[in-house]
Amino acid sequence: MDLSIIIVNWNSRDYLQKCIASILAVIHGIKFEIVVIDSASFDGCDEMLRQCYPQVRFIQSDQNLGFAKANNEGFKVSRGRNLLFLNPDTELKGDAVQALLRPLESLPNAGAVGTKLLNTDRSIQTSCIQSFPAIVNQILDSEALRQRFPRSRLWGMSPLFEQSAMPAEVDAISGACLMIKRSVFEAVGMFSTDYFMYSEDIDLCFKVWKAGWKTYYVPTANVIHHGGVSSSQSSVNTFSSVMMLESRWRFFRKTKPPIYCKIYRLAMFSSSLIRIGLLLLSWPIMRLRRENSSIEFALKKWGARLRWTLGLEKWVKSY
Repeated sequence: MDLSIIIVNWNSRDYLQKCIASILAVIHGIKFEIVVIDSASFDGCDEMLRQCYPQVRFIQSDQNLGFAKANNEGFKVSRGRNLLFLNPDTELKGDAVQALLRPLESLPNAGAVGTKLLNTDRSIQTSCIQSFPAIVNQILDSEALRQRFPRSRLWGMSPLFEQSAMPAEVDAISGACLMIKRSVFEAVGMFSTDYFMYSEDIDLCFKVWKAGWKTYYVPTANVIHHGGVSSSQSSVNTFSSVMMLESRWRFFRKTKPPIYCKIYRLAMFSSSLIRIGLLLLSWPIMRLRRENSSIEFALKKWGARLRWTLGLEKWVKSY
């Protein structure tokens, strides 16, 4: 078996159907299998797969395992010598799979490869490659700064703007579409289950790097990632915002000294406090523009982040 494609579904049945259709449409000349695990969403994807794609191996989980655990469970029943972890809200284009498989199997010390992710409107999704997290790039991480300084080392995404069609070595690639050798995945201990969501892909790429393999971005492989389909269903999205902070903190706890983790929490406290202050100052103007709902959403988000820095979002420890 050349390749196992592993997809974790959570309330994404319609996207999953399109995703599998795109896989079957573009893959030719290689022996592959598709493994789908539903992480306790019970959204009817099992019936859809039985009717439309009976060749897909399906696993129904009775509990929401989160991204890492669910993918690890899918891996355990897979047979391919290479693995493609794919989000259900993606669609493969052209020869994306073959374009990823070729450098993975031919480049020296290649352990994992990632693709160019495109938004629904076909614009580039700049988060498809990243630098390893650090306090500075976490404080400064904003869409405005990323657009203003796209080639900065802080973000690690400069290969997205190069004209070269050659694979480029990068720190980390997005777990929305991540191909890795089976031997490498086993050697580094699979996805770390320290995370419920977010940072699992960065953690995996970090382990790949620590073990002496390389991670490559392949610009000729294009995949549409509709993005945030599952996480956008979380209540006012404060869940996602807090989980991102928690996941980064857990990554630092595993890879940095204890003092670094404390400085990170202090830095997030300061940045959250500043953002809340700026939002409150802009409230009168936003009211005049009748944009109350957007500022209320932002205040909830940054308020939750501030509470996390103070240890008041205790629910996050249960994930």
